[in-house]
Amino acid sequence: MTTDGSVAAAGGVASAGNGVAAAGGGGVIHDLGYRRYEGQRLGRPGIIRALYWHSLRSAFGIGRGARAKIVPILAFILMCLPAIVNAVSVAQHPGSAPIVDYDTYTYRLRSLIVLIFIAAQAPEMVSRDLRSHVLPLYYSRPLRRLDYPLAKYAAFTAACLFLIEIPLIILYLGNILSAGGGSAVWHQTKALIPGLGVGALWAVLLAAIGLVLASFTGRRAYATGLIAIYFFLTWILATILVNIATHGVGPGGVPVGDSLGARLSGLISPFTVLDGVRQWLGGTNPGPIPNPGDVGWLYGLMFLVLLGVCLGGLAARYRKVGAS
Repeated sequence: MTTDGSVAAAGGVASAGNGVAAAGGGGVIHDLGYRRYEGQRLGRPGIIRALYWHSLRSAFGIGRGARAKIVPILAFILMCLPAIVNAVSVAQHPGSAPIVDYDTYTYRLRSLIVLIFIAAQAPEMVSRDLRSHVLPLYYSRPLRRLDYPLAKYAAFTAACLFLIEIPLIILYLGNILSAGGGSAVWHQTKALIPGLGVGALWAVLLAAIGLVLASFTGRRAYATGLIAIYFFLTWILATILVNIATHGVGPGGVPVGDSLGARLSGLISPFTVLDGVRQWLGGTNPGPIPNPGDVGWLYGLMFLVLLGVCLGGLAARYRKVGAS
């Protein structure tokens, strides 16, 4: 290091291996003795894996203080409660039907818990890096512009899968432990598989929405509010429209619940879109919206549109941030 900040102005040349060298102008360049890394360089795949693992740990507050773990732990416990209650119920009354279904799994409770988890943890995934301006450090490594959001999305989707699917597995284990015979176990297994598929759809879509909304600001409080407002308002609006559309009788004595408006009223909220997709794909358990019937494909289309817009927005956001 030189006294005036310029090696050229020091008036001398220092040898990197001689410890300290004097310069004619009084400046000194010090060999700090840092060793060169001579191990294996993992390159871009290793960076993506490390970023994914770090992000997954961050989603559950691992490696941080106790406050960072409160929301993930409480969300997981509350999500598992229905499965535990169901296990106790079927154990006390062998042969009785389960009180919780795999594909709907206490829809309102699940929606509320997932909403809170995403609103609290999605900003933890991306907002902190934006506010700290550390993205140039990431991109100074052999990392492409889309690698960062890809790793974050994969990690947050895995975190949402853990939150949603583990309770289903607990529910399944409770049911088969009280099942009477192999046929009953097989029946539960066939019911579990679609439930896991529905949970995967939830994780894939909601993680994308949460991350793209959180990436708009580096302030965690603002990101949390933005996510919570979007999910909550669209959910409430969809619920109101469904309730309006499914009560009463329309012209000619046709139940309003069978009208086109009633079947399309769930297209507003991601939560009701997911339930519409579930019913369109063959789910028979009653959900929060009427069965869409022959217009169910619109729910599938809306799912793909929401997912595509969110992933495209996430990619565009980080192309812009990375170029700045």
